[in-house]
Amino acid sequence: MVNGYKPATLDEALGLRRDTDAVPYAGGTDLMVENRPGVSYLFIGHLPELRQIRADESFVRIGAAVTFTQALESDLIPAFMKEALRRIAAPAIRNAGTFGGNIGNGSAKADTVLIEYVCDARLRLVSARGERVLPVQEFYKGRKALDLAEDELIAEILLPKEGLDNYYYKKVGGRNALAISRVSFAGLVQLDGERIRHIAAGFGAVAPTVLRMRDLEERLEGKTLAQAREMIPEMLSLYGERMELTTGRVSAEYRKSVCLNLLGDFLATLRTSSASPS
Repeated sequence: MVNGYKPATLDEALGLRRDTDAVPYAGGTDLMVENRPGVSYLFIGHLPELRQIRADESFVRIGAAVTFTQALESDLIPAFMKEALRRIAAPAIRNAGTFGGNIGNGSAKADTVLIEYVCDARLRLVSARGERVLPVQEFYKGRKALDLAEDELIAEILLPKEGLDNYYYKKVGGRNALAISRVSFAGLVQLDGERIRHIAAGFGAVAPTVLRMRDLEERLEGKTLAQAREMIPEMLSLYGERMELTTGRVSAEYRKSVCLNLLGDFLATLRTSSASPS
C-alpha cells in the first residue's frame, strides 16, 4: 500500500480522491495524535487553489487549506471569526491547523465551526464529478458524521461579507492556554435601529454538533432591544427545556448552566454598536 500522495494540482488530488481511499489532510494537527496503521494519506495543504482568501460580491471565501495564522493576518477575515481564531491552541498549532481540517474533523468543539454556524456560512465541496455548495448546518449530520462523499474534498468556506459586526463570543475551557472548549458560545445580531432584524445564538462543545435553535431565535426577531431584554427569563426557560447536552470532562448540568448564563449575558448586553466582550 502506498503510504501517501502529494498531488501537483487540485485536479490530480480529485482524481486520487476518486480512485483511492487515501485520507485527505492539510495541517495534520489531529492526525498527529492518531495511530492508524495501514492508512494512506492525501496531502493537499500545498495546493494554491485551497490556500487563498478572497472576496466576491457576497462572500469572503476561505480556502480549506488556509491556516488559522494566515487568516488572522488577513484584512478580509471578519473580526468575529478572528475572535475564535485567537483562542485556538498555541501559535504552532495555529500555524499548521486549517479551516478545512477543523470542519472535516467533525467535532462540535471546533472553534471555527461555531462561528460558521452562527454566520450561516456555506461550504463548497468539489469532486471529479463537479461541485456543490451547501449550508454548514446541513453538512453536519451528527458527531463525526458529515455530508461528504468519499470522492469529495472541502474546497472553500463562504462567510457572508455583511452583517457580522455586532457579535458576542465566549470560550470556556479548563485553562487559558491550549484550551479545548468545555463550552463555547457565539451570538450575532443585525438591527434596524433599535429593532432586531436577525439574531443567532450557537453553543459549541456541548452536543454532537453545534447547537442552534432557529425557531427560538425567531421569537426575538422584530422585537426592540428593550423588548428582547424583557424576554430573557422566557428565553432561558425555553432554551433550558430543549437542551440535551453531552457529558465529558464536566457534567451536562454544568454545561447547561454555563450555556444559559452566556445566552443571558448575550441578550442582556445587546447593543447597537459592535465589539465582543473579552
